[in-house]
Amino acid sequence: MSSPDRPDGDRPQVRPHCGGLAPCPHVAVIGGGPAGLIAAETLAQAGLAVTVFDAMPSVGRKFLLAGRGGLNLTHGEALEKFVSRYGARQALIAPMLERFGPDALRIWARGLGIDTFIGSSGRVFPTEMKAAPLLRAWLAHLRSHGVAFAVRHRWLGWAGPAADQRLRFSTPTGERIVEADAVLLALGGGSWARLGSDGAWVPVLRGAGADVAELLPANCGFDVAGAAGPGWSAHFGERFRGQPLKSVTARCTDAGGTVHERAGECLISATGIEGGLIYALSAPLRDTLRALGAATLHLDLAPGRSPERLAAELGRPRGSRSMASHLQSQVGIKGVKAGLLRECLAKSDFDDPARLAVGIKALPLCLIATRPIDEAISTAGGVRFETLDAHLMLQACPGVFVAGEMLDWEAPTGGYLLTACFATGVAAAQGMLHWLGRDGTSTAAPSRASMQT
Repeated sequence: MSSPDRPDGDRPQVRPHCGGLAPCPHVAVIGGGPAGLIAAETLAQAGLAVTVFDAMPSVGRKFLLAGRGGLNLTHGEALEKFVSRYGARQALIAPMLERFGPDALRIWARGLGIDTFIGSSGRVFPTEMKAAPLLRAWLAHLRSHGVAFAVRHRWLGWAGPAADQRLRFSTPTGERIVEADAVLLALGGGSWARLGSDGAWVPVLRGAGADVAELLPANCGFDVAGAAGPGWSAHFGERFRGQPLKSVTARCTDAGGTVHERAGECLISATGIEGGLIYALSAPLRDTLRALGAATLHLDLAPGRSPERLAAELGRPRGSRSMASHLQSQVGIKGVKAGLLRECLAKSDFDDPARLAVGIKALPLCLIATRPIDEAISTAGGVRFETLDAHLMLQACPGVFVAGEMLDWEAPTGGYLLTACFATGVAAAQGMLHWLGRDGTSTAAPSRASMQT
């Protein structure tokens, strides 16, 4: 019969010994997402007894959802360009990616029997596209290395000073106190709370002396300012909501005057705009909104054509044809693109080919708010690197390490988020091994006899 600590039916873990009479350290990994699971794997392979705690009934729930339409595991571009995707934190993330980056991640997946391929966009996917086969193989691998799982365990903080590592958990049978030799936190950010990433750890860590930056939406959508108030007009919203806007270029200028530009496609939402192209610019757009109260996004609806060429084409006689037919026949503007022009330009602009051409090349959308943080794919902010040592250990809490989206970094979609979660999970686990003296370079903290309840 399974115990309350192992609802998945795992047998109680046998403690390994470190070549003598004393058992190896028993460590707690809190959070069963990619960062926590790869950390648990790294620690278990080094001979430590590891228990993964998670608040949800099963681990890897956000990972599974991310792979529902095809698991974008990493990206195939050169490492130098890959590292540049991490913006202001790239210098800190780079060493971790050099130790466990895109190539290492693909090799690791192959070791689990999961082959990968590089798609036309450069993104890397499992051959089967789905996350579930990879997660099943991974969990079987972890169990074979003695990793135990305690689900439905919501971490509440510490029962006393954090350095004592007496951990409080809320469980279906009441509060439980667990004592560990070291702790690795991988609790995610603040989006998708229903899957476990609710940011409830922020006040706990701040109370323990850690410096935590405010969690903000990243890879998120935005609301637009319409002529009659926030959002699209009723006509445009009803007709084009959910439709993709393809083959466009988006450009914005941040509060510091830097221009950011990306090409791709996005999606018209109920109140604004979202999708991959917008996610790629979400950091400068969000930060500009916070600094100035609004941000302007310019869309080029006809990349590759100059304003002069467009003006000449639009200036051709249209006879009895409607403006919609003229736009479609002369410059290929139709559907949602034509609807956007009607939504955002003045009626008089359609009577002047030059002004209409400028609108097509730089259609302004006034963005007035990010979508709520729980709708975002990921979050920015978190535990500042300045409050950690070189091994990702909290300086205020010896023996407590942090990994994954809890850390203060952000990246666009495209495999960059997952790869950094893996890389920081490995780095934090290696830092813990160093602190425990299990890498041969440091003196271990005294090992407790067992995980105690």
